[in-house]
Amino acid sequence: MNKTKYFLYARKSSEAEERQAMSIEAQLVELSQFAQREGLSVVERFIESKSAKTPGRPEFNRMVEKIYASREPVGILSWHPDRLARNSVDGGQVVYLIDSGKLGALKFPTFWFEPTPQGLFMLQVAFGQSKYYSDNLSENVKRGIRQKLRRGEYYGQVPYGYVYNHKTRNVEPDPVRSKVVKRMYQEFASGRHSLASIGRWLAEFGMLSKKGKVLAKSSVEHILNNQTYLGVITIKGETYEGTFEPLVSRAAFEAVQAVLKRNSRPRKSNYTHDFPFTDLLVCGECGCSITAQYAKGNGGTYIYYRCTKKKHRCSQGYVRDDKLLEQLHGAIQKVVLPAGWVAGMRGQVDEWARLERKSLLSEGLKIDGALEETEAKLDKLINAFLDGLIEKEIYLVKKEELIKRKLELNERKVGFARDGLIWLEPLRDWLEALAEAEKLASSNDLYEVKSFVEKIGANRLLRDREVFLDFAQPFDLILKHNDLRGAQTKQPAPKGRVASENIAVNTAWWAVSCAKWNRRSFRSETRPTTGSCIRPIIGGIPKPHSTI
Repeated sequence: MNKTKYFLYARKSSEAEERQAMSIEAQLVELSQFAQREGLSVVERFIESKSAKTPGRPEFNRMVEKIYASREPVGILSWHPDRLARNSVDGGQVVYLIDSGKLGALKFPTFWFEPTPQGLFMLQVAFGQSKYYSDNLSENVKRGIRQKLRRGEYYGQVPYGYVYNHKTRNVEPDPVRSKVVKRMYQEFASGRHSLASIGRWLAEFGMLSKKGKVLAKSSVEHILNNQTYLGVITIKGETYEGTFEPLVSRAAFEAVQAVLKRNSRPRKSNYTHDFPFTDLLVCGECGCSITAQYAKGNGGTYIYYRCTKKKHRCSQGYVRDDKLLEQLHGAIQKVVLPAGWVAGMRGQVDEWARLERKSLLSEGLKIDGALEETEAKLDKLINAFLDGLIEKEIYLVKKEELIKRKLELNERKVGFARDGLIWLEPLRDWLEALAEAEKLASSNDLYEVKSFVEKIGANRLLRDREVFLDFAQPFDLILKHNDLRGAQTKQPAPKGRVASENIAVNTAWWAVSCAKWNRRSFRSETRPTTGSCIRPIIGGIPKPHSTI
């Protein structure tokens, strides 16, 4: 009977309970049977789930302390030397315990060891092999990750809105959640939401934390800052171009970042009130902001908007919210087109797009050329970095710039392929806004009304309880077009064939003017704004502060 007392040590590599769940149990069964066959006396067990790649295992350190404190030499029973150590510090500690006589024996069912010079040499070889395996495995994993990123395959925790496809080994948009992400960016970019309110908005669609609660502000901000939705991958400060489908356009992402920056230092308040029209107007007398307050009277509570009067004395009075809403409806009504005009203009624009698509193929070739040029610059940059010609910091910055440029060109190429004519996008957006105006001219959604007034009006003032504003481009052109001006008065809109011809003639004129203007802009690679697209059609300068 072997009189040496043994400590049984069992370890599994992963700290996660679901991984290698049977490893510890299997080791204990095998070691117990081995101890019974060899007649070994096990006095204590040390079990832990901790990687041995680096020093600092609690149970291993506790076992070593007990070995040092023991008056008589003890032994260790384990499955294999790699269970004891995969790093040079712990391996050297075991060898030193043997040399100092504190560790009398080592027993392994899968490895032979005797406390002789030959046995110590073989033990050190086993420890070295374990360390080599661990280091080599780490390098292989890192190399595989780098190759995966170079192929544009996403690595890491799958963001909300995507689902992992094991066949392609990449992420792809989730049919339902991707729509939630797209809508979330649109909602937050409108400026109507804070991080807290957008978290509650997401909760309505079932997007909650692991505990089933509304997402914290930091989690919502992380989603809004996640460049993965642009189709790029950022790992340790380095940006890679992804081959998966982006969920958000660059313009929408930048709009969200602008709102986040603007709201980064909000005014602290212990109370929150629902005053939709604040931050919409300024006082026409002193230039201060327009604020709001509650007031009771006539058996109810009402909202009144007024000047803050923070700069100096101001004689402006109060205006009730329903009176203010009525005036804003009037402003929107001025840009509402006669019935059927928007649909007719859309049809005319689509017809021009179909006829002109062939003539614009050369523009698509320009985009392909710019893409090839950007790709060549990216290859040269990578080669220069690999050859040690530029520093890593400069390389990372330039690489991110080129990848963003490439993504922008790809977006333009997708838009070109979708619509056939890139220059028509501002006109299409303008027509969509005009279609929305007809609904908002009588809408009670105060936030939507505010957002639209911000879009169509500039220099928005409140003076003597009346709203004044300059109609922004290109909405001001509606008021200056003679035909449309007549339609906005009491004169009835033309009907039948006359109306159809009127729509076709005016829309064709607008489409032709846009085509000529935007072709010039595209040659200079300057994306035309909505105003620049419509301005050459009608012309004219708006009068300052047109009363509504």
